[in-house]
Amino acid sequence: MKLLPLFLRRQMEAVYERRLASTLEGLPRPKHVGIMLDGNRRWARQAGHEDVREGYRAGGAKAAEFLGWCTAAGIEHVTLFMLSDDNLGRPAEQLGPLIEIIEETVRNIAAEDCPWEVQVIGSLDLLPGDSARVLKEAAAATAGRGRLKVDVAVGYGGRREIVDAVKSAFEQHIAAGGDPVDLIERFDVEDISRHLYSPTADRTDFIIRTSGEQRLSGFLLWQSAYAEMHWVDCYWPAFRRVDFLRALRSYAGRERRFGK
Repeated sequence: MKLLPLFLRRQMEAVYERRLASTLEGLPRPKHVGIMLDGNRRWARQAGHEDVREGYRAGGAKAAEFLGWCTAAGIEHVTLFMLSDDNLGRPAEQLGPLIEIIEETVRNIAAEDCPWEVQVIGSLDLLPGDSARVLKEAAAATAGRGRLKVDVAVGYGGRREIVDAVKSAFEQHIAAGGDPVDLIERFDVEDISRHLYSPTADRTDFIIRTSGEQRLSGFLLWQSAYAEMHWVDCYWPAFRRVDFLRALRSYAGRERRFGK
């Protein structure tokens, strides 16, 4: 009997999900979604876990589920913000287990039975140990898969990405025998867009952040110039498909003018 209310609630939620999904048919939807997977530690504490790593494990498992929702919704590109470059300054006893969980998450979404093409973006050279190699090897095995492209942002900072893009543009120009002064004179926004960590994601349509925080925290600073924002109060491990569908409904109801 105690399970009956929970059973009924799940049944009602399933019915609501189907209705909500049906209302989205034919409506505009984003091509590129960036999502900030925030609130893992707070979820763990709220759930009574003494070890906050349980929150990261639950959040990692949620990533694959979320990508499944995106595939079903026809999204073409997703960027998962899992670790910022600022987070790399955490004590080793906190950072080490977190990176291990990120490695496990990337291996899971890059598994043979997953239809996603995965790329890991960020300052991977700043990661400890063999983490960069592990992440790159897992992602490399997904080349050419499916129609959903997934960027996993690890050791990522939006300001650092812009600096690296400028450096890359000049390095390429000089390596080809060009004069740096010439590039300075004609340097334009496209020179940065072409040299981002993920050049195909130079424009992000929609950014979602969980946990109730309402700031970008350096996420996709260049790409988000005209992105629509959506803030969700729940913590990332508690994010549900119905929350995702509500976010898509919010996006569909907005008038995007791109500054015009």
